[in-house]
Amino acid sequence: MLQVLRYTSENVFVPLAVGGGIRDFTDANGRYYSCLEVASEYFRSGADKISIGSDAVYAAETYLKTGVKTGQSSIEQISTVYGKQAVVVSIDPRRLYVKSPEEVEFKTVKLRSPGPHGEYYVWYQCTINGGREGRPIGAYELAKAVEELGAGEILLNCIDCDGQGQGFDIDLIRLITDAVSIPVIASSGAGAVEHFSEVFQKTSASAALAAGIFHRREVPILSVKKHLLENGIEVRS
Repeated sequence: MLQVLRYTSENVFVPLAVGGGIRDFTDANGRYYSCLEVASEYFRSGADKISIGSDAVYAAETYLKTGVKTGQSSIEQISTVYGKQAVVVSIDPRRLYVKSPEEVEFKTVKLRSPGPHGEYYVWYQCTINGGREGRPIGAYELAKAVEELGAGEILLNCIDCDGQGQGFDIDLIRLITDAVSIPVIASSGAGAVEHFSEVFQKTSASAALAAGIFHRREVPILSVKKHLLENGIEVRS
């Protein structure tokens, strides 16, 4: 990954954020590396920001349980040395439907239309390991915790919308942007230029991300910028 990052930074001149493996670990030879050492190597190799996923979930769980900032989490260590703006936390939640907010201890959202079994509320469970494992923490609670720990930005995904091309999860994005003061990047679900204007008009998201539609050239990036400008939304030309 470091080789890929170095080569990319030599040829691409927009800010680069990189994630994956930014945590304490011991290699096959028994050499211990701290999360700060790992992040430092990413920055030296050309990264402008690093993204933390599963490790941020564990750190938030511990912080919410104890109420104590130990200074030992990857978020705290890296933001202290490199600044909050260098730390992005990637949140990967999935919808869990409930009939009443009292059923769970986490922040719920009232649905505009009933869920699959007549539910009127949903909470967003955070996941780790690429969405394969759910954790006992909601996206709302996680977002507030990581901001307090020192995260400078949130990349907000939605497992239920990812790859569907039906638009961003407006309810989720509004829930998180209203909860924190740091920038939130909306991700998952974009399939048309109208989805980008919708997310900016209906939420306080600072940016909107898409992957597949750009990689497959189904929607040109310039067409998104043109559409946003026509709708009075400021973008870089």
